Amino acid sequence: MCGIIAYTGQQPAAPILTAGLKRLEYRGYDSSGITVSARKRLRTWKSVGKLSALQASLPDTISGNCGIGHTRWATHGAPSDINAHPHTDTAESISLVHNGIIENADRLRDRLRDAGIQPVSDTDSEVLVHLLAMARREHAFTLIEAVRHVLRQIVGTYGIAAISNDQPDTIALARSGSPVIIGIGDGEMLAASDMSVLSRHTSEVVHLDDGEVAELTPAGFTVTTMDALPTDKASMTLSDNLNEYDKGGHTHFLYREISDQPETVARTISGRLDTRFNTAKLGGLNLQARDLLKLKRIKILGCGSALYAGLAGANLIETLSRIPSDAEAAAEFRYRNPVIEPDTLYIVVSQSGETFDTLAATREIQRKGGFVLGIVNSVGSTIAREVNGGIYMHAGPEVSVASTKAYTSMLSVFALLAILLGRTRDISPQRGSQLLMELQSVPEKLSTVLALESQIETIAKTYCHCQSAFFVGRTSAYPVALEGAQKLKEISYIHAEAYPASELKHGPLALVSKDTPCVIILPESDLLAKSIGSLEEIKARGAPVIVVTDSSQERIDKLADHVIRVPGADPLVQGLIMGVPLQLLAYHCALALGRDVDQPRNLAKSVTVE
Repeated sequence: MCGIIAYTGQQPAAPILTAGLKRLEYRGYDSSGITVSARKRLRTWKSVGKLSALQASLPDTISGNCGIGHTRWATHGAPSDINAHPHTDTAESISLVHNGIIENADRLRDRLRDAGIQPVSDTDSEVLVHLLAMARREHAFTLIEAVRHVLRQIVGTYGIAAISNDQPDTIALARSGSPVIIGIGDGEMLAASDMSVLSRHTSEVVHLDDGEVAELTPAGFTVTTMDALPTDKASMTLSDNLNEYDKGGHTHFLYREISDQPETVARTISGRLDTRFNTAKLGGLNLQARDLLKLKRIKILGCGSALYAGLAGANLIETLSRIPSDAEAAAEFRYRNPVIEPDTLYIVVSQSGETFDTLAATREIQRKGGFVLGIVNSVGSTIAREVNGGIYMHAGPEVSVASTKAYTSMLSVFALLAILLGRTRDISPQRGSQLLMELQSVPEKLSTVLALESQIETIAKTYCHCQSAFFVGRTSAYPVALEGAQKLKEISYIHAEAYPASELKHGPLALVSKDTPCVIILPESDLLAKSIGSLEEIKARGAPVIVVTDSSQERIDKLADHVIRVPGADPLVQGLIMGVPLQLLAYHCALALGRDVDQPRNLAKSVTVE
């Protein structure tokens, strides 16, 4: 899986394809390639490694006005030139790029071998292009007819783009579980797996839905079902600011996105604070106050940072509304045959709106009659279009693989939702007013935290060569610890684990030593004394201690090796503020170790396969 770009029109295709692949780099990849159609001939170039290796292999001039490109993140077969996309059939009459996983690829590969066709790569994707060529030979199909025929044999997920040498200006597209978006131009058509690629060329796009296929020519497009029945597709207008796909003068996208958080949180809450009734306004819920009163439970589902935001959100919602709430990994939820309850609100969280496991969980809940609310960042994404109600984060495009501003915007949305549910069910207007003021104060407090960067950089350089680190927090601080550990391991490659403070003595304390720095999240609360007790346990074992706190207690300064002191805040927003120093800690550890902070190894931005 990873990124797809396709173009047909009047302009040379190769520069558009390589520029599109450059836009897709942020998603994470290990190889790339393009195929261009010219004079009834397909020419393919592909290379393992960074896009620069592919660009170095390209001739100065490549004729042809139609082509496809791909950045690959390995799922089947190691990163290599042979396993890179696009894949072509033996006669080089068809070229194809594919995102997703073909689950019955081994059986299909055996069928190809029985027909005398020997695939050359280790990928599941290559079987598709050989099957397309076989179908065309046997049935005299057009390319789009062959696509429909072959995809009926497929078990798995796919987003594909294919071209053929005998239809030199035509692109065939199909989607099932992996995004494909059509860009409508003037005398040209594009397709991609990501709207960021299309935004430089067009402001009008069409999203393919699962089970749809499309045919593009410079004159336009048609979308049909697998049974060749036409579908009525409505286009949407892109509204993303192109400047947000740039580094904004910073060295890395990650650093820009950390720095942008005062602004992005302000944007997330903008227009959503109802000071008249001291509550939040969330217009896309498709739920009335009487529906909220009937709720007996809330279940939040996500993956990675979205799951950790969900854990924090469940705590906020339960605290303010007194509705039992919890969070769970989306993939595990759908595979344990969950009981779907009519009086439960199911909330799915995804930055991209395309996370496969989260999307699959959404569909499973809806199949069983549940109501699903989506919290997403990408407008027009699959989850955003399929949920029963939703809240957009409005964090703007997040380019770096590691989530920062989207994560804090998720927490901001959960704070809004917790206030709304709390005011509907339990808390007073006076408490509601106080909570709104706390939320309004967050952007300024985040700016104060960002000003601590030099102190945090010094701490990072002190401990960046350690092999392992622990992150510890109690109750509401535990999700902060989880996300802090996640950031450190994914961009610096330092092993990091997070534990509730109460769990230390139940095993993990055996690993604490002078070589294991421990980051402790210590919010000012009625549990502060117990949390300081955990600090003392760690310090007694000789471990270096880094404390993130909003408490002014001198005892903390005496016990800790380093104290990162953040502005005081209500528990509603405390975790949001305390997470930002941990983002900076991970960033500066990664910088000191020479890591690729925007594109960490083995990771992808949008995980569209299981």
